Amino acid sequence: MTPLNAAPIRGLFITGTDTEVGKTVVTAAIAAALRAEGRNAGVWKPIQSGAVPGSGATDAERLLQYTGIDEQPEAVAPFSYEAPLAPLLAAKHAGETLSLQELVAAGLPLIKRYELLLVEGAGGAAVPLTDDALVADLISELRIPALIVARSCLGTINHTLLTAAFLQQRGIPVVGFIMNDGASSEQRNDPSTHSNAELIERYSGLKCLGRFPSLNEEINLETLIHTLRKNIQLAPIRQALAV
Repeated sequence: MTPLNAAPIRGLFITGTDTEVGKTVVTAAIAAALRAEGRNAGVWKPIQSGAVPGSGATDAERLLQYTGIDEQPEAVAPFSYEAPLAPLLAAKHAGETLSLQELVAAGLPLIKRYELLLVEGAGGAAVPLTDDALVADLISELRIPALIVARSCLGTINHTLLTAAFLQQRGIPVVGFIMNDGASSEQRNDPSTHSNAELIERYSGLKCLGRFPSLNEEINLETLIHTLRKNIQLAPIRQALAV
């Protein structure tokens, strides 16, 4: 395994309870807010599937667009696959077989270039990345805490509790969770959204850092920074990033 102990990573891994829960927007908002405070914060998407750089539809391209970070999408997401499959299957579909060592090694230039990194996962914590590693294994190897992004609507209690338990069983520190109101078109008429966060806190022992609202206007740097500062507690994130 690529040794990381010589240079501890200042970073936070943003994982989700599922795919399409808003990890990219939340990751970009945190990075943008920290950069606005003068921190040399970067973004890293170790592996992505469903589109390739140049299409304008990849998470890496959105991360760069939303944060204004001057990087090439290929540097932020070293492994990109067109097939809309779990990373393990998308890579195999492209005729490639990845290892956890390769995923970590590909991020070393970003680790060296930035003071701290916001690392966005693929799907949830139990998504297969390689033949013998899940997303949670990558988090463990990087030795950084995790932040969970969850939907606000019905069903999120089960998904969030299971995600938290899975991470904690592997010894991964969890900073807390963020409810994303924009992750479901049904959440506006869902009465459970008013109590879900409280119940997750009660049964998981984790802290809800806030609810990220649905952004109906065009997403840009200023909007993300304002939205995050207004709705999300940054103090626990800053503390988690301190080494």
